Amino acid sequence: MGIRLGCVADDFTGATDLANNLVRAGMRVVQLIDVPPPGAERPVDADAVVIALKSRTTPAADAVDASLRALAWLRSAGAEQIYFKYCSTFDSTPAGNIGPVTEALMDALGTDFTIATPAFPDNGRTVFKGHLFVGDVLLSASGMRHHPLTPMTDPDLVSVLGAQTTRAVGLIDHTVVGRDATSIRARIDELREQRTGIAIVDAVSNDDLVRLGAAVQGMPLVTAGSGLAIGLPANWGFTPSHAAARLPAPGGHRAVISGSVSAATNQQVQEFLRTGGPAFSVDPLRVAAGEDVSGEALAFAEARLDDGPVLFYSTEAPEAVRAVQTRLGAAEAGELLERALARVAEGLVERGVRQLVVAGGETSGAVVRALGITGLRIGPQIDPGVPWCAAALPGGDTLHITLKSGNFGGPGFFTDSFALLDREVS
Repeated sequence: MGIRLGCVADDFTGATDLANNLVRAGMRVVQLIDVPPPGAERPVDADAVVIALKSRTTPAADAVDASLRALAWLRSAGAEQIYFKYCSTFDSTPAGNIGPVTEALMDALGTDFTIATPAFPDNGRTVFKGHLFVGDVLLSASGMRHHPLTPMTDPDLVSVLGAQTTRAVGLIDHTVVGRDATSIRARIDELREQRTGIAIVDAVSNDDLVRLGAAVQGMPLVTAGSGLAIGLPANWGFTPSHAAARLPAPGGHRAVISGSVSAATNQQVQEFLRTGGPAFSVDPLRVAAGEDVSGEALAFAEARLDDGPVLFYSTEAPEAVRAVQTRLGAAEAGELLERALARVAEGLVERGVRQLVVAGGETSGAVVRALGITGLRIGPQIDPGVPWCAAALPGGDTLHITLKSGNFGGPGFFTDSFALLDREVS
């Protein structure tokens, strides 16, 4: 039997965020790192497959190409519905990449209509009257306005997406979503008659997403953050089950690698430092100067891994990030840090780390590629949107790893993660 749901995610942490919600709703999920190469196609023992791309901030043409290759693989595996997943803060620029990828997938699937909603109420992301809220404030007043690559200064998603697409963008507002799936389908029919191609959908609660999930049953393509995933598995008869999240028992040393610049991750780093956890700061200016910062970090680790989790971080406040970018350039600073943190990850695994927390989408992508990880089995949830996963290392060992979006998790996330792994998996 082919897979039921095929998902294309625009970054690595977002992919696990989506997979986590599908597992919680009862689906067995495998996450693939990039599109498998030709000749590597094989049956997948899962109900849903999520292909994790690194396409959120690449040029739009590259994002479209990667997404279409992912679509082709998923269709060849039998996917009955396609889900394009992006960030719950709708991270994008006027050039894309959400709009161009959505339209390319619509064209490839031969569909004239789809929906779009980044809503994820469990993490404080809600959409009302087409406007995206982060907690109690509009997106434009949140920390995302300072994002170094995709600053989000307009909370009106109809406007944001309309600037990226050739199709008309409409709205299915909460007066409709709050009723039932039949009302949502009727509104979809109205919009299609008006030649609207994409509709932003309001959602302020999980109940809204469940109704929306039922309404889009059979739709060739849906686009959303990870929230909509709670409403789709029931369309195939799946119900929540602990069995869907089962992983092998963990072992080995523990470490945390943090490259995110988000406010939430800054708070998590500060909480780890406040409690006296061993930590090493990876300074991008020292990396840029050619110093062997990764080597120093691994020497720091060798004397401390036996005593518990060790943190390696380049997380800084927005003003510090801007200062580094001014000196090095935004792209150069990001690439330098990704390479340095990926080398740290490789060295940690060589030294016996088998439980690894990674914070930040770009950092997560660099780490899993450096470790040669091609797929993840999705396990239990740590915090909303963040699960533990199990990966087979090239040597045959199992690595338990979590790839955390920078915006997610409470202050004690780093230490809480390992406590949950002991409690739920051991």
